[in-house]
Amino acid sequence: MKRQYRSQPLLLCAAFLMGLLSLTPAPCVSAEPLVIAASPSLATPLEALARAYEAAHPDVQVKLYFDSGLDLRRMIAGMENSPTGQYFIGTGPIHLIAPGGDELITRLQQKYYVLPGSKRPYATVSLVMIVPESLVEAPVSFVAMARDSRMRVAVADPDMTLLGQKTRDLFKALGIADVLNDRMDVATDAHGVVDHVLNGQADVGIIFGPDAVEKADRVRVVAVASEKEGRPILHSMAMERYCPNRMLCDDFLAYVQSAEAGTILKRLGYGVPTKP
Repeated sequence: MKRQYRSQPLLLCAAFLMGLLSLTPAPCVSAEPLVIAASPSLATPLEALARAYEAAHPDVQVKLYFDSGLDLRRMIAGMENSPTGQYFIGTGPIHLIAPGGDELITRLQQKYYVLPGSKRPYATVSLVMIVPESLVEAPVSFVAMARDSRMRVAVADPDMTLLGQKTRDLFKALGIADVLNDRMDVATDAHGVVDHVLNGQADVGIIFGPDAVEKADRVRVVAVASEKEGRPILHSMAMERYCPNRMLCDDFLAYVQSAEAGTILKRLGYGVPTKP
């Protein structure tokens, strides 16, 4: 499994192709590449899924190419609209697209840059309530936390972060926003929330599940927001229109929705989408 990050503000298709060439294995390696263009925020779960898939498919090498959603969109649009070197069905350099959240995939669907019907939801991210690992007695729900007037809660800035916005929406949905208004300790991000909890500035903190897993040696999860309480973030993959091997793409898309993949994702703090 190979990966590469891009950080240039204007990502060109040529730069992407050069990046793929730099990831190309030695000629003696006969594994077929499976290229996934993705958001850096999904590096941990995608790398774990890629390793597991490669273990079961030694003839496939998963190559992960990370960039921001905006630059991924520019890169794909550049490939689709380039007047020179235009690709045709089955000849493109990208197999799958896995941005953070589904907004980009929706826009690419509208432009027919991804194949209709190929979108596959594979992971969700929910809010969780954390306390220091050493704390013995802790609230068992968000509502119980709100009812305890002694509790201060660390939250991310709702004006600057998605985490903060989701936390604010959760509190409103539960009807506890007003009760907690004077008891919230605002941090800059998830790392700040954890620091505030560990430093005693707050009794509990609200972060995303995967962030809690990363800090599992210092904090523990005491409550998880249900789908009814707080709408989780949904992550999906879709097949790029010029995907060079649709059968391989279909197989990987089926894999990320499998029970094995679900076990891997849950271990990392992600949820599995409810099947309709």
